[in-house]
Amino acid sequence: MTDAIVSIRNVTKKFPGGVVAVDNVNLDIAQNEFFALLGPSGCGKTTLLRMLSGLETPTAGQINIAGQDMALTPPNKRPTNMVFQSYAVFPHMTVAQNVGYGLKVTGVEASEIKRRVAEGLEMVKLTALADRKPDQMSGGQRQRVALARALVKRPKVLLLDEPLSALDAKLRDDMRLELTRLQETVGITFIIVTHDQDEALSMASRIAVMEKGAVQQVATPSELYEHPKSRFVADFIGKVNLIDAKVLGQSGTAVTCEAKGLGKVELPSEKQVGSGIAIAVRPEKLKIMKTEPTGPKSIKVAGKVRDVAYYGDTSHVVIEGNDGLDLSVNVQNDSRTGGAGVTRGESVWVQWSPEDSIVLTE
Repeated sequence: MTDAIVSIRNVTKKFPGGVVAVDNVNLDIAQNEFFALLGPSGCGKTTLLRMLSGLETPTAGQINIAGQDMALTPPNKRPTNMVFQSYAVFPHMTVAQNVGYGLKVTGVEASEIKRRVAEGLEMVKLTALADRKPDQMSGGQRQRVALARALVKRPKVLLLDEPLSALDAKLRDDMRLELTRLQETVGITFIIVTHDQDEALSMASRIAVMEKGAVQQVATPSELYEHPKSRFVADFIGKVNLIDAKVLGQSGTAVTCEAKGLGKVELPSEKQVGSGIAIAVRPEKLKIMKTEPTGPKSIKVAGKVRDVAYYGDTSHVVIEGNDGLDLSVNVQNDSRTGGAGVTRGESVWVQWSPEDSIVLTE
């Protein structure tokens, strides 16, 4: 990537006792990109972020930021700033004092501090609260104070470590929009660490999915969702049905397999496969039918409704099929009947197009 502002090459981090937290990671992150490091707890994403900030030192490999090798650069000299999960705002200071603190300790002139603080508060829409103390503010407002404090130092890269995890669901939704707007306004690179798939999908322009210290896939949100490269990525990004299958043959762009609960099916696949695969299909791609589907090419399964969970505009329905195959289906609720149109214990058919199946070889 020619416009990369962050370049990570063969970076490994081992802790005492032989624990490998980050395992030979290679990443390029572009100028002005909103990039997410996504994965479950303990996958190495926060350790990688801390190495970018200088709070941890790589055991091996190289990190370049803005064209400079960071090997000998301490945290306070790096072109980065970090927003922590706990916000770390000072309770005895006003909002304005908190925002200007980093500038003050680095010797910036008082007039410049005042100007930048006003600019920062305007960016996060907290100008009217400049004289308040943190204990007089909501969690979302304190988060915005932490963001303003980081941004007034004018970093080239802003690092965010699970910044929304302490907020309730409504505030998280609001702050996702706020962070996206803010990144577009300031025009710098944001790198966010999160375990929340919805958070990463809704905010980031690209996502690196991590597991056990390694990057499993880097792609746009839609590419990760529609074209995952492995069972782990498919399962971690959104909801998915995973069906084990044995390959019977492959010809051109089609693979024929014997799938659990489905029998013999033919699926489109341009990649070469081995003897065993997994078929992934998203719940919204499936349709529930009251009678047997007649389409010649569709995949169909007979089963019984086991569970129905109502979520307002949609319902999540679980169908119990053959050979222990359970299928999850997202159904758009009927506003007239107020539900999914099926009941527990009802016999139904599930249908989907072979083109909506994702063939996974890993």
